[in-house]
Amino acid sequence: MPTSLAPDTPKKRGRPPKQRADLDEGNRRRQLIEAAARLFRAKGFEGTSTRDIAAAVGMRSGSPFYHFESKNALLHVVVQEGMAFATQSQKDALAALPQGASAREQLSSLVRQHFEVLHGPRADFIPVMLYEWRSLTPAQRQEIAALTDAYEACWTPVLDALHGQGVLRAAPATARLFILGALNWSVQWFKPGGARSLDELTDQALALFLASPAQSAGAPRTQRSCPSGRA
Repeated sequence: MPTSLAPDTPKKRGRPPKQRADLDEGNRRRQLIEAAARLFRAKGFEGTSTRDIAAAVGMRSGSPFYHFESKNALLHVVVQEGMAFATQSQKDALAALPQGASAREQLSSLVRQHFEVLHGPRADFIPVMLYEWRSLTPAQRQEIAALTDAYEACWTPVLDALHGQGVLRAAPATARLFILGALNWSVQWFKPGGARSLDELTDQALALFLASPAQSAGAPRTQRSCPSGRA
């Protein structure tokens, strides 16, 4: 006797279940942020259109406005995420140091971590902040400046200690500006996978800014420069 076939289950119409819809929207938002960071870095904020960003993630030209009210709002999020990543990365790098690490060891960790932010897997975000700063609104610039100040504040105790040991000859506040300016400029010339690794670049940076380890042997150690661990 033939088996009767069950009737086809009618397909549900309308929006997908909320959990899946939220996940899809979150993924789309993430794709837009990463595409925007990549394009803003490659073409500049003014040279990138929302159509470019939408095309990069397979969306229609108006779809990004479902997630962000404007291209400027998208730039703001890119810069916010860059600073959040840099700050957490810095905390993690300092937390990984052994207890009682010297000021030189702390500076080496800070420099290496900063290179990672500039040239690692999320390397599009901070360069966008460096070169598209003026495209933010005054209120946005003020917010990002506060985040940048907090990030750079972790360098001050280390540079103060090195100056006190006589291995950093420039005034600490000025040295911080010079060092970060030089590190940031590396986005213009450093090629990942090239002749120099980030570890080698870190050693070269320390040799440029500090006296040799032999000259600082026996110098007193300093307290850890910044609160470490996850926020």
